[in-house]
Amino acid sequence: MKVIEISKPYEIRIIEKPMPVAGENEALLKVLYCGICGADVASYTGNQPFTTYPRIPGHEFSAEIVEIGENDKGFKKGDIITCNPYFNCGECYACKRSLVNACYDNQTMGVQRDGSFQEYITMPVDRLINGRGLSAKQLALIEPFSISAHALSRARINKGDNLLIVGAGPIGLFALIKAKAMGARVAIADLLESRLTLAKSFGVDMIINNKVDDFNKKCSEFTFGNGFDVCVEACGSPVTFLSCIDAAAHGANVILIGNGKKETTFVHSVILKKELNIFGSRNAFTKDFEELIYLVSTEKTDILSMVSGVYGIADAKTAFDSLANNDGSLAKLLIRFGADE
Repeated sequence: MKVIEISKPYEIRIIEKPMPVAGENEALLKVLYCGICGADVASYTGNQPFTTYPRIPGHEFSAEIVEIGENDKGFKKGDIITCNPYFNCGECYACKRSLVNACYDNQTMGVQRDGSFQEYITMPVDRLINGRGLSAKQLALIEPFSISAHALSRARINKGDNLLIVGAGPIGLFALIKAKAMGARVAIADLLESRLTLAKSFGVDMIINNKVDDFNKKCSEFTFGNGFDVCVEACGSPVTFLSCIDAAAHGANVILIGNGKKETTFVHSVILKKELNIFGSRNAFTKDFEELIYLVSTEKTDILSMVSGVYGIADAKTAFDSLANNDGSLAKLLIRFGADE
């Protein structure tokens, strides 16, 4: 079978490997589509501290069940599914408290262990997630959607709340879709007009172009001077974190999705003064995947408009180079392995 391997930074090889063999309580899967995550791009560019080489990337994927034994979840050969790709140890303090998404020894596919960028993989049956009729392309988008949805679940969000998202990349846009489904009034800020245009198609209530708009003025107008009930940081930079702190109302919830790599310096008394609740977020639970599959299937949310392009296996390097040099015009790119929709 064909496998996409990052041999070292900026080097991708298409190699041949033997077909995997499913063990006890595992299923053999034919991979259909894989999304390229920001973590995969970081591995490609040498900026992912948890990656060792060579590494098979990928944890956003859809697949068809090729072989599976009897199981109590009702899965059978031919089912189109996705999977929970975050492997946990089951023994650490987090795991023992059911915080498996925050396992001390978390092993995410494509980062700490080999991932889904191969024609066939095996997965434990208890990690399979029923696709419930969604297309293979849609199911390849559920994992990044789950990152955003899980983040929003960290804090109470009420219908009618004013919610700000700073960063309109794929994770920020998925947070927008989920927040609108929860009944929030949503504003989103970004530097790139192309991303803000996509946000409009998902029903955002206000856009803020940080290149031309007065951020503080627009935030004040939207919230009638009160500040936002919920602020979602989806960039991972010091400036955007501080923007969320500034825009938050007293008693607000601030949720961090963006994985920052730089130190942030600020006078922390503002957190006390406003009595802010600040939440970190990591990975997602299987229930987050299941809830989003139900949301997409019942509300007919057009998440496929998030896809900027689909590439074949042979063109994987082109896809990675495009994202490594992304000017912001690209959202999600998919690699097609075993489907042709």
